[in-house]
Amino acid sequence: MPETTPIVLIGDPIDAEALARLSDGRCRVVDGTAGAAALEPHLSTAWGLVVRSRTKVNAALLARMPALKIIARAGVGVDNIDMAAATAAGVRVVNAPTAASVSVAELTVALYLLLVRELVGPITDTRAGGWKRGTHGHELSGRTVGFLGYGRIAREVAARARAFGMTPLAYDPFLQSTPDDTPLLPLDELLARSDIVSVHAALTPENRHLLDAARLGRMKKGAWLVNVARGALVDETALLAALNEGRLGGAALDVFEVEPPTRTELLQHPRVLPTPHLGASTHEAQARAGTQVVEELLRALDHAPLLYQVNPEVK
Repeated sequence: MPETTPIVLIGDPIDAEALARLSDGRCRVVDGTAGAAALEPHLSTAWGLVVRSRTKVNAALLARMPALKIIARAGVGVDNIDMAAATAAGVRVVNAPTAASVSVAELTVALYLLLVRELVGPITDTRAGGWKRGTHGHELSGRTVGFLGYGRIAREVAARARAFGMTPLAYDPFLQSTPDDTPLLPLDELLARSDIVSVHAALTPENRHLLDAARLGRMKKGAWLVNVARGALVDETALLAALNEGRLGGAALDVFEVEPPTRTELLQHPRVLPTPHLGASTHEAQARAGTQVVEELLRALDHAPLLYQVNPEVK
């Protein structure tokens, strides 16, 4: 293989079949998934870098990769990539925006059901030999669900929520209208009207702790919170206080401000349902994510237009 063959450095594991497609001779694939020591020897020569969420692509790392032309994020969010630094360095960033939509939507609805029907306790008790019956939990039907952020995933959830007889509302400052006619409301009005507040926004410096103590206080008494987006969108200290004071009915959290999470009081709270950031972790979603980013890399190698470039200003 000639020395000029582009090197694609795999920083985080992706789907094996997708990776095999990349190894077709147009580039040299280097496995750096073992961590920093595995990445180190190839930083100065890598043309492409593939990451998921573990590898943090900050300005310091980019400065050590002078040959880098493209970063492929095998997932939706790019908050583990310093987009300003990548753009300034002339590095294109691509992602897999549609890969996990169904998987995250299905997890979200599952969390609604577990949380609102209060199913975890009975499941645990019955597994231990108990048989406690009686009036328990609530229905989703007739409830209003308010979406913070109304992109692909939220719209997938809304379609499923309607099938349960729920009414969706949305807050999204980047939209003037919704493709499915879901009403757009100001944030405070949405919080006041929603039985379930479902978080699906991308994390930015501007919306960190979007749900702070004041906004959590504007939610309906007894309402439920579900966050499958990014942990830092919710002020965990304020959330814990709202739960302890009985203002919220409960929270289902697939994401946390620090991961793995360290707030044991929140994790062990009787009205918190925690999961380990597995919304996009189905086999199907990971296969799609790998395929989408590999196809983008192959297009880049062929000098073809990219479909999923996050910073299109870089040519």
